[in-house]
Amino acid sequence: MKYPRQITVTQAAAILISTIIGVGVLPLPLFAVRAAGSGAPLITLISCFVAFIGLWLIALLGMRFPNQTIIQYSETIIGKWPARLGSAFIICFFAILTSLTAREFGEVVVASVLRRTPLEITVIVMLLLACFSARNNIIEFAYLHYFYLPLLLGPGLLIVVLSLKNADMTNLQPIWGESPQTMLSGIFTVSALFQGSFIFTMVIPAMRQPTKAMKASFWGLLISGGLYILITLAAVSVFGSEETRKLLWPTLELAKTTSLPGNILERLDAAFLAVWVIAVFTTLFSSYYITIHSMSSLFHLRNHKMFSLFLLPIVFILAMLPQNVLQMYDIIEKVGRIGLWITIAYPGVLLVMALIRKKSGGCHEKQTADGTN
Repeated sequence: MKYPRQITVTQAAAILISTIIGVGVLPLPLFAVRAAGSGAPLITLISCFVAFIGLWLIALLGMRFPNQTIIQYSETIIGKWPARLGSAFIICFFAILTSLTAREFGEVVVASVLRRTPLEITVIVMLLLACFSARNNIIEFAYLHYFYLPLLLGPGLLIVVLSLKNADMTNLQPIWGESPQTMLSGIFTVSALFQGSFIFTMVIPAMRQPTKAMKASFWGLLISGGLYILITLAAVSVFGSEETRKLLWPTLELAKTTSLPGNILERLDAAFLAVWVIAVFTTLFSSYYITIHSMSSLFHLRNHKMFSLFLLPIVFILAMLPQNVLQMYDIIEKVGRIGLWITIAYPGVLLVMALIRKKSGGCHEKQTADGTN
């Protein structure tokens, strides 16, 4: 399958940022605080390094096979049937991840804004939006992410900066945390929030310069991970670790306590939720796209559009399986940790096998003379 090489490094980084920054922003400080108390920012920082390992492996594989996605070059590396089994796991995992993202979105909207609206309505509306958007090709996919990026980063950074005026830095001590025995599980849980970066396997074949995939991955994770660290730091410094443990969505509560100078807006939670909806859409859009694009690659089809509606009822049913919000987050944590085997361990195995067997996808086309990044 040939891909049009039109995506620049900046656009590739934008895809990573808008995909990573998503529904997990709301419970992020809670996950980190449960693991390490006042050491939550440190946990988030370490998780960024763990997530970068997976992204680094994907970038190395993408530069080694610049014309193929992971579904395609895995067959070259480990053989047809083992690769198809691995691809099936990828498809199943991201289908489940898509359903959980949609369900989490529905729970937040129903609890915070549309309290009389049935949960099923909010979930199916967001899934339909992702379903029809995912029918676009990879270039239009990149343009959508690039367009929404400023709307995600600007307000997010603004809320963090303004909230720090209420911060008490003693809440961040000790910086290494209070429960070392739970830190490892917390690192894996927070690292799972970065798993949307797996979309990079689909983006690299369409980049103008696949050799710069590492640069795009670095900036993408640096900016998104930096925002995650700042959000965690702000929540813990404002509320303290003990109070943060009692909050289901600490980031939303942080927005409620933040106001614009001059009391232009006394609470920013309404504006924050509007931005958060966009963040959820871009994340859901990417996970849905990974799923249907992987399905089309697995069956060697030229077009992924036929799978967009086929997947919709399956994802909706999966989204409605958790009985309540607590069970949903318990499932999210477990699925996220299991998913690290798919998003980090599996690419690692493929890279080692490619090096041992000396497999590669050949040289990519050089950037055109008028191409810019």
